[in-house]
Amino acid sequence: MRRALELAENGMGHTSPNPMVGCVIVKKGRIIAEGWHEYYGGLHAERNAFKNCTEDPAGAELYVTLEPCCHYGKTPPCTEAILEHGIKHVYVGCQDPNPKVGGNGIRILREHGVAVTVGLLKQECLQMNEIFFHYIREKTPFTAMKYAMTLDGKIAAFTGDSRWVTGEEARRDVHLLRKKYSGIMAGIGTVLADDPMLNCRIEEGVDPVRIICDSRLRIPMESRLVRTARDIPLIVAGAEELWTDAEHRKAEQLEAAGVRILRTPGRDGVDLSSLMRQLGGEGIDSVLLEGGAQLNASALKAGIVHRVYAYIAPKLIGGMNAKGPVAGEGIARMKDAVLLSDIRIRTLGEDLCLTGRIRTEAAKEESEAV
Repeated sequence: MRRALELAENGMGHTSPNPMVGCVIVKKGRIIAEGWHEYYGGLHAERNAFKNCTEDPAGAELYVTLEPCCHYGKTPPCTEAILEHGIKHVYVGCQDPNPKVGGNGIRILREHGVAVTVGLLKQECLQMNEIFFHYIREKTPFTAMKYAMTLDGKIAAFTGDSRWVTGEEARRDVHLLRKKYSGIMAGIGTVLADDPMLNCRIEEGVDPVRIICDSRLRIPMESRLVRTARDIPLIVAGAEELWTDAEHRKAEQLEAAGVRILRTPGRDGVDLSSLMRQLGGEGIDSVLLEGGAQLNASALKAGIVHRVYAYIAPKLIGGMNAKGPVAGEGIARMKDAVLLSDIRIRTLGEDLCLTGRIRTEAAKEESEAV
């Protein structure tokens, strides 16, 4: 099953909104086939494994990170393939929360005489597909907040200079996140200050959808984001109630340049909860927030953040006016702080990456789901 998990990771950035799944077939103690879900619309992990078999799999055992599907979608049911090939025992990492499956794949196999063991490396299998599990249940993107800061909690010097807070290994890890998450979101302040591209620079063809929160459509037509909108999808979210004729004309100009405009309600800026519902309806299953301190504060206040990635550099820069990673008014009492659970820490060169889930009842239910 650990090998199946490794194989599943090969699909990162290519399977959305489907899950990453890996499969290993074992006969008489020998691995005779491996496979993974390679891309959305392609063969599922089990069928890829059968395609790669080095010998007849009849009587073999099959290890798969997610319950085999039992319905017709873009590909035929994997339960049929398992039965056709005479597999005697299936080990399943975790059940599929998709209502079209939801335990039925396991039931069908057992009804046809196949032994099924469920829950092998369950937590690892759940965590690998936390995006899929959230999206299939909530129909809104799984959203992660990412920031890089110094050991004294600063994301930039008092001058605004932030290149670079962390080292090369940590910055490369961020591009792995941009590959993993199907959307990347920033605020208009970041765009005006840095003119970013917000693309993935480690693998061609897996750039996330760029999403800019821009209440009054101040994004410059000559920005790199707009100039590349026909090559890499760009969504600009605005607060239409604040618009005058000038903003409506700007919206038409942006759309003519290939930009998708999403309109949200509210007179206090972009309504992030409404925006998430719209993005979920667009098939965007996950969003990585890279928008700076103000967007981070707004996202936490709106309750849309599910995971935090904090990259921490062993540097001290000080400064009363140097920004921290979360702006806004903040909390009045320590007991009201946003808490994280399932904390994990990795070393990336001289830097650390601390990640954890926002602690809510919903997150607890997701983590405990089968």
